[in-house]
Amino acid sequence: MPEHWFWWSLTMACVAWYSTVTVYVAIRGVSDILGMLARLSAPGEKDHL
Repeated sequence: MPEHWFWWSLTMACVAWYSTVTVYVAIRGVSDILGMLARLSAPGEKDHL
């Protein structure tokens, strides 16, 4: 592996970036879904089209 240190480092950087973005999107998605479910289950005014 010493002869391919550049490509190994670049691959690990891409994996770390992709993992970070995936975790961020998953956390935000769960937050959005929970907020949507809370709004749907809350009594109150409902918008009618």
